[in-house]
Amino acid sequence: MNSMQLKYGCNPNQKPSRIYIENGDLPIEVLNGNPGYINLLDAFNGWQLVRELKKATGLPAATSFKHVSPAGAAVGEPLSDVLKKIYFVEDKELSPLACAYARARGADRMSSFGDFVALSDVCDVPTAMLLKPEVSDGVIAPGYEPEALEILKSKRRGTYNIIKIDESYVPDPIERKQVFGITFEQGRNELDINADMLNEIVTKNTEIPESAKRDLLIALITLKYTQSNSVCYAKDGQAIGIGAGQQSRIHCTRLAGSKADNWWLRQSPQVLGLKFLDTVAKPDRDNAIDVYMSEDYMDVLADGIWENIFAEKPAVFTKEEKRAWLDKNTDVALGSDAFFPFGDNIERAYKSGVKYIAQPGGSKRDDIVIETCDRFGIAMCMTHNRLFHH
Repeated sequence: MNSMQLKYGCNPNQKPSRIYIENGDLPIEVLNGNPGYINLLDAFNGWQLVRELKKATGLPAATSFKHVSPAGAAVGEPLSDVLKKIYFVEDKELSPLACAYARARGADRMSSFGDFVALSDVCDVPTAMLLKPEVSDGVIAPGYEPEALEILKSKRRGTYNIIKIDESYVPDPIERKQVFGITFEQGRNELDINADMLNEIVTKNTEIPESAKRDLLIALITLKYTQSNSVCYAKDGQAIGIGAGQQSRIHCTRLAGSKADNWWLRQSPQVLGLKFLDTVAKPDRDNAIDVYMSEDYMDVLADGIWENIFAEKPAVFTKEEKRAWLDKNTDVALGSDAFFPFGDNIERAYKSGVKYIAQPGGSKRDDIVIETCDRFGIAMCMTHNRLFHH
């Protein structure tokens, strides 16, 4: 089959809609559901991301995509007890692929709500069991264990989108798209992101351990499939904060940094000690935790809304307590899809524990950016490869 009709395009008024391939057959098989235009954009971008993560690290990989940018991406490193708790998988069986999915979904659970998931490996039962209760639009993988497939088919009253991708599919080297009736054509971005990209370290601190190199590769590969401008913070085998689609680089850095901060704050004793009513579902817990960590929490306390969420009244998480906990987050890696034009990006990144940076370089102010890194003891490498994605 070389063509597939879709219900509509980005919006219901955009009809007709379809995907097709000019030579050969489509490299996908829809095993369940009826994926839409945006679902498939997320699926194809997500599949490329996890395929490259596995190639670069040798580990199973997963990503959670929303509106053509990843909300999270990770490889299958084991989870600590704290991460198991904040990802709601304490009592679950965890295969390496399931660990990758739990990390990808858990990094920014609010953004992952209603996502499209991509898996680098055949979906096993532990991963399907983690997917089953989550609010998600669909999944793409190279295959599914029979029992895992049946578990996923039961989602969303049998309408969950399940796509099998042909691992051997190689797209044409030239890609095209139309905007305003005009066809744009370019060579596919086949840049191989690997550890050799991290060899040119330009700062006084030249020590980048293997774990940090892994995290820098995760950040860079994630950025390759994130709408630009974009910045990605990574730690412990996963993206922990992604700032996508901002016009200003400092706003990317701030947005991604705030998400990385929230990821770390979720691991604080104050948040781990929250006691929820048994009737509060996971998405509502996510929202409540986000409010609890924000400056709006005092208003929630004043309005008495907490009584509908928490089993007991939580103590205020003060600004000073938050800062003290955030200062414990160290050894964070950061990637940028284009050069940093000013040192303010480094200053903001440092506040979120960044110690290792990979960026293309090429700014007239590279010397200022390097000096700022040296001031904070940050190791930075120049990749000389821009990663814009539109």
